Amino acid sequence: MSRILSGIQPSGNLHIGNYFAMMQPMIEYQKNHELFCFIVNYHALTSTENSRELRENTLAAALDFLALGLDPQKCFFWVQSDIPEVTELTWILSCQTSLGLLERSHSYKDKIARGVTPNAGLFAYPVLMAADILLYQSEIIPVGRDQKQHIEITRDIAQRFNSVYGETFVLPEARISDELAVIPGIDGQKMSKSYGNTIDIFEDEASLKKKVMRIVTDSTPVAEPKNPDSCSVFQLYALFAEKEKTANLRERYLSGGVGYGEVKKELFALIWEYFAPYREKRKMLASDPGEIRNILKQGADKTRSVAVKTLDEVRRKVGLMY
Repeated sequence: MSRILSGIQPSGNLHIGNYFAMMQPMIEYQKNHELFCFIVNYHALTSTENSRELRENTLAAALDFLALGLDPQKCFFWVQSDIPEVTELTWILSCQTSLGLLERSHSYKDKIARGVTPNAGLFAYPVLMAADILLYQSEIIPVGRDQKQHIEITRDIAQRFNSVYGETFVLPEARISDELAVIPGIDGQKMSKSYGNTIDIFEDEASLKKKVMRIVTDSTPVAEPKNPDSCSVFQLYALFAEKEKTANLRERYLSGGVGYGEVKKELFALIWEYFAPYREKRKMLASDPGEIRNILKQGADKTRSVAVKTLDEVRRKVGLMY
């Protein structure tokens, strides 16, 4: 049984891009894999200084996962900061990581190009990510194509450590789903909180309808054929509709006579209906935040038993145990 690991940042409301790219696959993986799934609140510190928001978003992310079907009895589910071993391993790995490796990080360079004020945490982000992965001897890391380099950096760091101190870490493999590589936001770019173009999973009805109707389309007249493969509305529709309905919509696009406004209304109804049972479950879970914290504590205790085993071996090999 393969060990799969993935984490999500609590940097705001989770959206349908998060759901299809990361959350839904994780919920499926728990059935047939050894799943390690966590909320990466240390990483969120690189972009937020609002402590109240971070606390609330962390709990909200846990609620979302549990409402959507993640079962803490079938996986390891925890909050990153509840495992102190990850920060110690980050420092140890930092001492095996060259500055040049970090300077080549596409993610860091992209953020700087977008005007983000750099800090040491943002620069060293890949080392913490490597510690997250290596601490649990993870084998498979599902990521978007834009994060593939992070896994390559993790492998470089692990190989360097293994060559110096002997075989210690499993070398993880990236798993990329091409069909879900880019989920469009309402402006046609990749759906991302940093672009402000998201549709939240648990959006209220009025807000959901407003956002769906704002999805950017071209100016092709209603009567004219349209290209479904370049249309964000169609791409989002295909995520929620059955294959037969999607095939039917494709034919309508190619034949002409369908307006984008009409399809947007259908998409709104699909999204609202799809998440309806999850909204009810989330409402029930939210009524007892103490139980959510208890679930996360139990998950951290279970996960820490794995972390301690790895870190003890690392400390011994580098000479920190005497």
